[in-house]
Amino acid sequence: MNWDVIAEYIPLYKTAMFLTLKIGWMGIAGSVLIGLACALVLHYKVPVIRQIINVYIEFFRNTPLLVQLFFIYFGLPKIGLSISAEQCGALGLALFGGAYMTETIRSGLEAVEDIQLESALSLGMKPGQAIRYIILPQAVTISMPGFVANIIFLLKETSVFSAISLMDLMFTAKDLIGLYYKTTECLFLLVVFYLIILLPVSVIGSIVERRMRYAGFGA
Repeated sequence: MNWDVIAEYIPLYKTAMFLTLKIGWMGIAGSVLIGLACALVLHYKVPVIRQIINVYIEFFRNTPLLVQLFFIYFGLPKIGLSISAEQCGALGLALFGGAYMTETIRSGLEAVEDIQLESALSLGMKPGQAIRYIILPQAVTISMPGFVANIIFLLKETSVFSAISLMDLMFTAKDLIGLYYKTTECLFLLVVFYLIILLPVSVIGSIVERRMRYAGFGA
């Protein structure tokens, strides 16, 4: 292990990490919004749209993210929709993650008893208010372990972004190995920087889950 080489490469990995985080969190934010909307539609059995969402979930959960990125990045320009590599990464991750977030959030919604909604409506709350203030806080708390697991999973999936020429952590590691053959040092830094990204998410997720349960949500 050459520590001088590691010190020399750290700035390159830092730049790659920030790009990975930028695209990763954009995609995760999109996946949460998609997952929430789709979960509500499925849980409350909205006609027609429900069937479309089921097709979407099956498609994106049963095809690799890499294939989806190739389709978006190389396929969409064929029909006149140009998209940058960063936009492709964020969009692909949002659509891919949205399918997983949908199932996670839906499981939380289904764990909340129907009587909760009925009681809220009987007290004069509108359906939207009941869902926002009564149902969703409980569903989110119940779904929190799966939600955090999905975030970690999606952040790890950003490693395939290198296939569409994004200078993420994986691309940087492969590029430096190809140029200088410092395999051990490059892979060591790759592991370290992924831990820097993922460990705080795991710790913060556990803290948030405990505090939400302590506050009484989902009880």
